[in-house]
Amino acid sequence: MENKPMKTDNLKKWDKTLASCIRCGYCFEHCPLSKYTNWESDNPRAKIIMAHGLLSGELEPSTYIAEKLFSCFFCKRCEAACSSGVELTQIFLDVRRDLLEAGFDVPGTTSITNDNCAACLICVKECPHEARSILNNVVVTDSVKCQSCGRCVEVCPAKAAHLGLDYGTSKNELNIEVSDYLKNNKNSKAIIFACNWSYFPDLQSSIIETSDNKNYKIIVNMCGGRLEKVTLLEPFLHNAQGVLVACCPDGDCEHNGSEAAKSNVLYIKNLLQSINMDPELIKLVQIKHGDKTGFQAEIDIFMEKILGNK
Repeated sequence: MENKPMKTDNLKKWDKTLASCIRCGYCFEHCPLSKYTNWESDNPRAKIIMAHGLLSGELEPSTYIAEKLFSCFFCKRCEAACSSGVELTQIFLDVRRDLLEAGFDVPGTTSITNDNCAACLICVKECPHEARSILNNVVVTDSVKCQSCGRCVEVCPAKAAHLGLDYGTSKNELNIEVSDYLKNNKNSKAIIFACNWSYFPDLQSSIIETSDNKNYKIIVNMCGGRLEKVTLLEPFLHNAQGVLVACCPDGDCEHNGSEAAKSNVLYIKNLLQSINMDPELIKLVQIKHGDKTGFQAEIDIFMEKILGNK
């Protein structure tokens, strides 16, 4: 598939905009995907350079380039941080359209349906981006419309849906991170799941820092709505005394994540109550974009409550 001619009809309209990128790197500082891989080629700045290269003909389209441009969680933190006001995600979508027309159909972070799909259409109905449909009795994904929110993964009863590349956001990876922390930190009391959009890391901070003497761990995830029920239960299986889940205020999430988060937290509350555990051991808070001070206040209140109950 390498060196295949590529038309750039969709990308052409961004010619002047691509030149507006000053390569400042603010997008790199805020991209969770590039923080996970630590590869320059995974950050939005590099993807803009690739798009410019494809448009100018200086780069030949390849599976490698396509994989990079089809990998994005659409948290739009890069756009919020961009000093030039470049509409990065819209550019990425148009590059995807041109790459697809050139025959480069790669999964990236878009959702994939396994052969064990029962075609129940739950994922089709639940997809907030109308990216999933049924074709010849098979559920397919529109890889341009898909914004890798993971809603299809969470609702699929057969576990037939998954993201091509999850970059540390999958249920299994989050569960391992939770269990490893609690096993190795016997004095830890809680897990704090922080929405990527709400918990906005300080500029120049490549990782989220949590002091060793704290009795909780903040785990930054892509979206509160992507936290599956089993992940919310995992801390309690390792003797945690509480779980705090942060998500966006109603209407702010690009993927309707706050509604999914509310539903999942309520489910766990009811489950805890059914086994005679305090349902207040899990709590959901809605934090506006980048309000770290407000979020820390919610953490302090939650920790004081669960510690006071013991």
